[in-house]
Amino acid sequence: MYTVIGAAQNRTFRVIWMLEEIGQPYQRIRAKQHTAEIKQHSALGKMPVLLDDGDAITDSMAIMTYLADKHGALTAGAGTIARAKQDALAFHILDDLESLVWTGARHGFILPEERRVPDIKDTLKWEWARNLKSVEVRFKGPFLMGEEMTVPDILLTHVLNWGFGAKFPIESEVLLDYSKRMRARDAFQRAVASEKEE
Repeated sequence: MYTVIGAAQNRTFRVIWMLEEIGQPYQRIRAKQHTAEIKQHSALGKMPVLLDDGDAITDSMAIMTYLADKHGALTAGAGTIARAKQDALAFHILDDLESLVWTGARHGFILPEERRVPDIKDTLKWEWARNLKSVEVRFKGPFLMGEEMTVPDILLTHVLNWGFGAKFPIESEVLLDYSKRMRARDAFQRAVASEKEE
């Protein structure tokens, strides 16, 4: 039984979805960033945190990679070319898509008001649109890497949802269709339901 610590509506969702996809039991502990519940396991005070037999793992991507490797699911084998390509795709999504939405959020409502640069959002949206095209070029279908779902599929779907919520344009029929199919998955829907539970 894994324990996932984190609030709803953030990167914790990725870990919950991953656990639902691979059919592993978990319990949730609701906690916000920089609270005592998080800080006792994460030096940065950030969520999510996964507890496995008392050991804490932080960072959603690290957690998903750990779970994939441990359970041999949603991943190519470590030390293979396929895995290197999978990891490169994940880093591409983190660097070229997630970072833009996150920067937009920080300058929209997270940073102290005197530190925000609201006009940066136009540039971020321009970069997002350009970078989405490079992701579409790498898309093999029906999943990102081809016939098998992998960890980057969870990551990209979640980032696309963030982008949509932040009004970042998704001008790709391929990725819009893909995102719709991913959100229709039973495991995704169970993760959504978990977000709403108290």
